[in-house]
Amino acid sequence: MIAAWYDRQGPAAEVLQIGEFPAPEPGPGEVRVRVALSGVNPGDTKKRAGWPGSPMIYPRVIPHSDGAGVIDAVGAGVDTNRLGQRVWTYGAQSYRPFGTAAQLTCVPDRQAVALPDEVSDELGACLGIPGITAHRAVFSDGPVAGTTILVHGVLGSVSSLAAQLAHWGGAEVIGTVVHASDLNLVDTSVVSRAVALDQTDAAAEIRAHAADGVDRIVEVDFSDNAELDTAIVANGAVIAAYASRADRPELPFWPMLFANITLRLLGSDDFSAEAKQKAGDDLSAAAKTGALRVSVAPAYPLARIAAAHDHVDHGPRNGRIVVAIPA
Repeated sequence: MIAAWYDRQGPAAEVLQIGEFPAPEPGPGEVRVRVALSGVNPGDTKKRAGWPGSPMIYPRVIPHSDGAGVIDAVGAGVDTNRLGQRVWTYGAQSYRPFGTAAQLTCVPDRQAVALPDEVSDELGACLGIPGITAHRAVFSDGPVAGTTILVHGVLGSVSSLAAQLAHWGGAEVIGTVVHASDLNLVDTSVVSRAVALDQTDAAAEIRAHAADGVDRIVEVDFSDNAELDTAIVANGAVIAAYASRADRPELPFWPMLFANITLRLLGSDDFSAEAKQKAGDDLSAAAKTGALRVSVAPAYPLARIAAAHDHVDHGPRNGRIVVAIPA
């Protein structure tokens, strides 16, 4: 098969190779997916670059955890009716060496989620890491119908899906953007109120729309927003954080304590198998109804995978990045 891989960490153009690679065979409980599109996430490029906390733990890595394609082989113990099924995958390169930047990839059966006919490969290839993280941020503390949820950075890949999932789950969604110039980009069919953080008093504007405070916060920058979050939570609220600019943030401890805040920190690779499976089911169900939309940039061919990685790291945010795998 044709695949992309790296044997050492470093800049994309220097370490990524493309060529023939032995075709994998599914082991017991696994399926093999013929990949159509491979999704590229910041986590993938950080692993390749050697970002702190992402050591090279395998001698050779085929990158990317997410993708979409068709099951073409199954291992022992897997229902043969899955053969020919369209699926989206997650975790292909999570604690495993060989991901979706290849014509074929093998994953545990549960990590190949049925892709409804109504859902495109482009959307399917973008659901894994951001979708499952978004699902945990929204639903890890139970149903959200009738609640008010604040989603920070609502234009981002995780947060935009979190806002859509919260809306799908029956919550009222308030979203933030960094700059007032981005307010016109917010999807008002999902977000009932959008607030720019560069205005003079973002907390007052959020409180004007949620006088009793917000019930849950989906947080993309915990260190920078801790003070703001504490100012606008309802008593007993949950702050679900999946990123932070500073790795050792300072917290307004006593105000958080008296608000009885729960801090939930989200590391997507290490969610339980049950949580990931529930997220996969809900993401497919929401996508089938048209409740999920993702802006996807034109696909990069596999031969230009280094450019795709550079786009994720440094390029304009004009849509999620996917790599087209040759048939």
